[in-house]
Amino acid sequence: MEPSLAIVVGILVGGGAYLMMSANLIRFLFGLTLVSNAVNLAIFTAGRMTYGAPSLVPPGGKTVAEGAANALPQALILTAIVIGFGLLAFTLSLVLRAYVTFGTANSAEIREAEPMPEGRRDDSGKA
Repeated sequence: MEPSLAIVVGILVGGGAYLMMSANLIRFLFGLTLVSNAVNLAIFTAGRMTYGAPSLVPPGGKTVAEGAANALPQALILTAIVIGFGLLAFTLSLVLRAYVTFGTANSAEIREAEPMPEGRRDDSGKA
């Protein structure tokens, strides 16, 4: 099962990277979401999928029972989901502000609409 999940993680990262290299900011957000989900799936896969008992300490015991599932990947994934949602909400607000300010979601058009500081030249050599 792990090799197939590793392939899915690779496809998600590849698709997310492709979308993030686009000039459109909305595609960038979709790519960011794909990469975030790929990281969550990679953490889940790295924690090994076990069909063991819940990770609870039995009465009178000092450690979890033999063959218990590892709870750390689940906790990391929950944390990553919350952080990913916060990052998505923040970038969505930035994209919305850029769209309202510049009237477009294309990063090349936003770069052209931005005034150049005094005495600085762009890549084409124009002032």
